[in-house]
Amino acid sequence: MRDFQQDLDSRKQQYLYRSRRTTSSPQAPVMQIDGREVISFCSNDYLGLANHPKVIKAFQQASNEFGVGAGAAHLINGHSRYHHQLEVALAAFVGTERALLFSTGYMANLGVVQALMKRGDRIFADRLNHASLIDGARLSDARLHRYPHQNIAGLEKLLKSKPADQRLIMTDGVFSMDGDIAQLSELMRLANTHDTWLLVDDAHGLGVLGANGRGSLEALDVPNQKNLILMGTLGKAFGVAGAFVAGSESLIETLIQTARTYIFTTAMPAATAAAAMTSLKIIQSEPQRRARLHDRVKYFKDHAAATGIALMDSPTPIQCIVCGENKVAVEMSEKLWQAGFLVTAIRPPTVPDGTARLRVTLSSEHTVKQIDQLFDCLQR
Repeated sequence: MRDFQQDLDSRKQQYLYRSRRTTSSPQAPVMQIDGREVISFCSNDYLGLANHPKVIKAFQQASNEFGVGAGAAHLINGHSRYHHQLEVALAAFVGTERALLFSTGYMANLGVVQALMKRGDRIFADRLNHASLIDGARLSDARLHRYPHQNIAGLEKLLKSKPADQRLIMTDGVFSMDGDIAQLSELMRLANTHDTWLLVDDAHGLGVLGANGRGSLEALDVPNQKNLILMGTLGKAFGVAGAFVAGSESLIETLIQTARTYIFTTAMPAATAAAAMTSLKIIQSEPQRRARLHDRVKYFKDHAAATGIALMDSPTPIQCIVCGENKVAVEMSEKLWQAGFLVTAIRPPTVPDGTARLRVTLSSEHTVKQIDQLFDCLQR
């Protein structure tokens, strides 16, 4: 029998052990965590919508009307009018024929890959893709080929040498642990040239990038096409929970019929869908939130350059300081915590060995003063 305690002790010795902290306040730059007030720089609530009064009100009103649980899967009797309205609105927002709600982004990616790919098919994935894309490929029984991060030439070589009846390119839109944006124009070109699906997980781009907040595809001016599949989450810039997949009419109908993580999962509460609809309206009507977020990103990067703190190359709210060794990242994170800042240490297997880092995520609600205070502490 496996000795779990021995495994746990080993993780601690390698500075890979992870612990949860308990919050006692809503998501915000200043939070009550583990009984103390800290400035948080690790939330994905990029636009400050997780505690927005209008979003809360929409959730409360829908809860009064529909209760707090959907009761069943979408295909039984869990699909409310709020779910339907949100799917229609999300499709219109990202410019596709249809959209389909999932309980989480992880379930969405697993569902898409499992539904579309089978034994004998081939999947081509960026080496730094999110775990959900990797797991989806493994569960599909298709052959998985991982190309070096952002290496378009390497991917093209694979596509030319690995034929199959059905092929899929998978990529993050914004890579969650580096903050860089995928070369989506080149990936779309390759997908068209080689008659291949392109799945873009835009969890960290949706609501944040593009003139209208439509994400990485809008930011890079990549038009929607029949072979493009977009996955977006509602728990980051939208500030709520859940996810959706957007694409052609036939794609969405196929997922409804065959995606196991859709068919066999209780629908998200109707109130969550109502809250997400309100978040979408705010994203569309208040572009100043997005503008303020990008101002904060620029200020952070400029401040880092002025103080000699090296950052990974990222134009997004995900800003990383590479420490290298796990011990260094953990100790720096702990010192920041003691000084009143929550900045998470990211370690393998989330990132490659030897690249442990502090991952700073910025919000439109962070103040310049809070960023200054963080840098003062980092310099010390």
